[in-house]
Amino acid sequence: MKKILTLGLGKVGTLVATLLSKDFEVAGIDKQAPHYEYDLPFTVLKGDVSDTDFMEKLMTDFDAVVSALPFFLNKAIAKIAHDQGKHYFDLTEDVETTNYIRSLSKTSKAVMAPQCGLAPGLIGIIGADLTKGFTKLRDIELRVGALPRYPNGLLGYSFTWSPTGVINEYINDAEAIHNGVRKMMPSLDGLEYINIEGQEFEAFTTSGGLGTMCETYEGKVDTLNYKTMRYPGHAKLMRFLMYELIMKNDKQQLQDILTFAKPPVKEDVVYVYAVVEGWQGDKVFRNEYYRAFHPIEIDGRYWRAISWTTAAGITAVIEMVANGSLPNKGFIKQEDISFDAFLETRNGSYFKA
Repeated sequence: MKKILTLGLGKVGTLVATLLSKDFEVAGIDKQAPHYEYDLPFTVLKGDVSDTDFMEKLMTDFDAVVSALPFFLNKAIAKIAHDQGKHYFDLTEDVETTNYIRSLSKTSKAVMAPQCGLAPGLIGIIGADLTKGFTKLRDIELRVGALPRYPNGLLGYSFTWSPTGVINEYINDAEAIHNGVRKMMPSLDGLEYINIEGQEFEAFTTSGGLGTMCETYEGKVDTLNYKTMRYPGHAKLMRFLMYELIMKNDKQQLQDILTFAKPPVKEDVVYVYAVVEGWQGDKVFRNEYYRAFHPIEIDGRYWRAISWTTAAGITAVIEMVANGSLPNKGFIKQEDISFDAFLETRNGSYFKA
């Protein structure tokens, strides 16, 4: 893997291409070339990534493609990558898109690795790591929140991540294991409260965060679930908008209203919290992981927490495929990725600080 094409040059896609440019020959493409006050360390291309004929010609020149596009554009890109034998990576949380890509991986000559973001993605890697040392598992509970550091208003939120992706997660049902049974659960349900060092959060079920973990841990745990963390009161208001005002039937209008009312903030924070319970011999133990990730400087540039955690996560996985730590063919489950090896990559090491 020498030449990599990054699709989508928003904040995350631009940082993905920037980080990869330290080890690979990288080009990034978007419909509108990004405007920055500094020179980007990779080739910038302009083009319509939804034009399959155009993308088929462009992708022949690269060994791998990384999609930082909205989830609904990924199926066509993954199909081209499959047909051309190119490695494929993305950040999607959408279950249907992932299932389609997984079906392609059965005949793929290269890696097909969707779900390389935070949830699914990093949280699954951490959750699987916490299961080590148990002779029998009981619960795996995974939580992630990408939030404004200084919230205001009743929603206590800002759209630092894709509004399309957030709304998709809130509407679609979520997979979980409950009372030992693998099942689907409504999103925005299962409300709970978490207090960490005096800071109170609420958490509720959202779609896609577990990736393939229910399949991996079916028959091995009583409880496995993923919930999104927010400041208290958020879920109630989103339920009001989506179900009492029935705005779930007009996703574009809902997206327009929310992004206009709650634009991105510069000071954000990503909370990652995971708990695994089980037995070691005849005793019950509990393993926990908690970190709050804040904006950092990379090569003299300031990056939001959501941008760098997402970009560093997917690029660390790409590094592991390139260096042989992960297979170079077929579908990659996030829970099969070693957290220790992940942290030892150039980009995974950002999570150590």
